[in-house]
Amino acid sequence: MAEELNLPAGSGEIADLQSSNNRQDASKNCSNVMGSDSGNAAIGAAHQRPVDKQPPSAKSSESEDAEQQLMSTVTAPYVTCALYKFVVLRNVEQLRQPLLQQMFDNQVYGTLLLAEEGINGTIAGTQMAIDKVLAWLAGQPGLDGIDTKKSLHRDVPFYRAKVKLKREIVTMGVEGIDPQQSAGTYVEPEHWNALISDPDVLVVDTRNDYEVQIGSFEEAVDPQTTNFRDFPAWVENNLHPQQHKKVAMFCTGGIRCEKATAYLKQRGFEDVYHLRGGILNYLDKVPEAQSLWRGECFVFDNRVALDHDLKRGSYDQCHACRMPITEAEKELSAYLEGRGCHHCVGTRDSQQQERTAERQKQVSLAKSRGEAHIGDEAERHTQRRRREKRAYKKAQTGAQKI
Repeated sequence: MAEELNLPAGSGEIADLQSSNNRQDASKNCSNVMGSDSGNAAIGAAHQRPVDKQPPSAKSSESEDAEQQLMSTVTAPYVTCALYKFVVLRNVEQLRQPLLQQMFDNQVYGTLLLAEEGINGTIAGTQMAIDKVLAWLAGQPGLDGIDTKKSLHRDVPFYRAKVKLKREIVTMGVEGIDPQQSAGTYVEPEHWNALISDPDVLVVDTRNDYEVQIGSFEEAVDPQTTNFRDFPAWVENNLHPQQHKKVAMFCTGGIRCEKATAYLKQRGFEDVYHLRGGILNYLDKVPEAQSLWRGECFVFDNRVALDHDLKRGSYDQCHACRMPITEAEKELSAYLEGRGCHHCVGTRDSQQQERTAERQKQVSLAKSRGEAHIGDEAERHTQRRRREKRAYKKAQTGAQKI
């Protein structure tokens, strides 16, 4: 199991909330949520303060700020929850359908991966819906104590609910890696700055190159991998136990760097550390004024990237190659909405270009109707239109007979 790093204290991932009951539920749960599109990180602390004894006319600015933050939850009622746990699961086939049913029943969207080594994924819905799914998971053998990271947003950043069976919950492609037995030492976000500021510590970003390009920690090494499968080869060619005595690694939510530290420990590295909860936990716990993070954090959903306040960032996404792009890059001649950008221009054959052109056509048609173009909601719209057509044809046939 991963150890704890103890440093001196000074060394420093569908209710509408309109009823009064739902508003109370939202406010009670805000203290458990990691950040928001409207700056809700301080709400939990606001609810723990003693009742303000000042008369209404003398209300403090601190109380007014807390009220404004609380009211913002009404406009950001959805919770995005990243979760994972390394644990031996022998019954993933039997677990899949009941878990998917829980997501359907509670209108929770996103993707969860199940493998013999554990569970991983990100889901979104109302706080109540997320709590119900997490409670159901906690009641399954071995799935109590799942690591979760939550943030509040105005929209659900997924189109569908999926539960997939995989060989690994995060694909490294190396047999025999067991983070439960050999992971590195956890480092809390509050102590991370002190660790990575040590000149004897090599800091490694275990994420993919396109993630690193839009944000990372100061002085972190970029392995320039296109996927996590490339990471072992990079280690073999660039890291050596005798030369790199201390290695600190990080990733988005903690799962990749946890597995990466287990791999390094297996390769003979002794002092290996990883950031507990990943970048998302760091951005939540460390004030921006004290932060060594630079840029935005890429996330694998429709938000694309998050800023230091865990709000949706400044990046959009090319829907042809899925790469993050800026507004300035969308002004380049290589960018065609939904069809391609400067990252993928010249790399896609005619069939791929035709598919993306047709996809963009469907996106535009759905947008003109005020509907989603893919996902469960789109399927409901499609079924509704089919029923309406059948009813219309039936009515026309009946009229002709008369």
